Amino acid sequence: MTEAILYLLAGVVLAWFGGEFFVRGGIGLAAWARWPTAVIGVTVAAFGTSSPELMVAVHAALDGVPQISLGDVLGSNVVNVSLVLALVLALSGMKAEDGGVRRDWFIALLVPGLVYVLLMDGWFSRLDAIIMLACFSTWMLVVIRHARAHAAGRAAPAVKVSVLKMLAFSLLGLGMLICAAQFVVHGGRTVAAALGWSPFIVGAVVIAMATSTPELATTLIARMRGHHDVGLGNILGSNIFNVLFIAAIAALIHPYAVNMSEIQPSLIFGAVTTLLIIPGRGGHIPRWRGMLLLALYAAYMALTLNQGAGHTGIH
Repeated sequence: MTEAILYLLAGVVLAWFGGEFFVRGGIGLAAWARWPTAVIGVTVAAFGTSSPELMVAVHAALDGVPQISLGDVLGSNVVNVSLVLALVLALSGMKAEDGGVRRDWFIALLVPGLVYVLLMDGWFSRLDAIIMLACFSTWMLVVIRHARAHAAGRAAPAVKVSVLKMLAFSLLGLGMLICAAQFVVHGGRTVAAALGWSPFIVGAVVIAMATSTPELATTLIARMRGHHDVGLGNILGSNIFNVLFIAAIAALIHPYAVNMSEIQPSLIFGAVTTLLIIPGRGGHIPRWRGMLLLALYAAYMALTLNQGAGHTGIH
């Protein structure tokens, strides 16, 4: 148990410094490429911070238990919004300045509905996975077109940006975030096993929270540096990437049966929490939404733990 706690602490420290380097490098690269910072958040940052979910998905599929991946990504999506983003919002609110944030919010809102429609037959097939990957590819093309149009309408930055330096910061930060996630997942899994929790509870609560550590570090640091769009874009992009790409890859490797009653709470909470982060007038997202999201996360945790207790006899 002591070793597991040390892994958790090391993961938190690495995530913090990794997020600092990654945000600094990402902002520099965005300035150099004349891309909106939100695009860096929704693409590079989202892909980097979702790397733990991707590793879990591939390993689970190759081991013949791809269901773990679906539970992890759906649980992570709830954690990303109702805990990670909620904590940042509860501190001081946020403001989305790039118009592409609303587009990405709309796609993130559609994701739970798409999952429900595709999996309502109780089977996650390769055809379902291909449809998800096609949707993901279409969204990525739209994001890239938006970034290119934005760059074409802006002049080169007045201050010269060292591309190599910013790239080095980004890669260093990304590497630290990936290592942090592995430490946290390993430590969290060991602690959960020591507590005697079931695999379902471990996946939905511990692993989902652990794999969201990089999102928390990146979003919090981006907010502290005043780059709201990076933090918000990171959350929205991670949620889209988690389901449309990561879950699809796992099913493409190993199709499997799905228990709809088990995943419905995550889909419902995923949709409701995403509804609560739509930017208001002027792109502002007020503090009270963060408070409400934290309350919803508490309800989600209680429902998940209660459902696990019903299956495993946890009291």
